[in-house]
Order: sequence, then structure tokens, then C-alpha cells
Amino acid sequence: QVYLQESGGGSTQAGGSLRLSCTGPGHAMIRCEIEWYRQATGNEREWVASIGPLGDTEYADSVLGRFTISKDKSEDTVYLQMNALKPADAATYLCKTSKDCPWEYWGQGTEVTVSS
Repeated sequence: QVYLQESGGGSTQAGGSLRLSCTGPGHAMIRCEIEWYRQATGNEREWVASIGPLGDTEYADSVLGRFTISKDKSEDTVYLQMNALKPADAATYLCKTSKDCPWEYWGQGTEVTVSS
């Protein structure tokens, strides 16, 4: 089974920054919308941000202005730059291809911890 691979999680204090990466097969990363989700313990999975094949982006209200989603030039990696982190941002972050993608790929997640 093919997975996407997340990296970049870790621990930081409130106000800090982290950059997450999501890498996967080129055919999916180039042609599909890529989404970031997060799930904190005891909470439902929450959509965070998306980037389309043409670079169009969308954000959840809770992260708008603090998080930036982008692709690298090779387009096989999607980044999530997270600034001004809050304890409420602590979660396991996962990337996936969107439901419109011919290939349904999920990552296994990377953990983000934010201390107050």
C-alpha cells in the first residue's frame, strides 16, 4: 500500500513555529489536491488546509493567517508552515490526497506538541 510520508513534527512553546512536510508519489502530488488534517486526542479529525494542483490554497478559520501551505518546485513535497503556534494546535497532523483524486493516499501522521 502506498502512503504519504509526513515529517517535521516536534515540540515547541506557544508562539513558536514548525514546518511540516508531506512527501508522496509524484503522480499524486502533482495532479491532486493535497490536504492537511489534524487530530488531537479525544477530538474528531479536523481539516486544516489544502493546496490544489495549480497552487490554490484554502485554510480553516482556526489557522488562517498563522499557517501557510505550499509546494516545492519539484511538486513532490507539500509543506505546512505553522507560526504563532498555540496549545490548541497540538495534535497529530496527517496529509492526504483529496476525495477527487484518483488515488486515495494517506500519511501516518506526525505529532505536534505545543506547551503554554
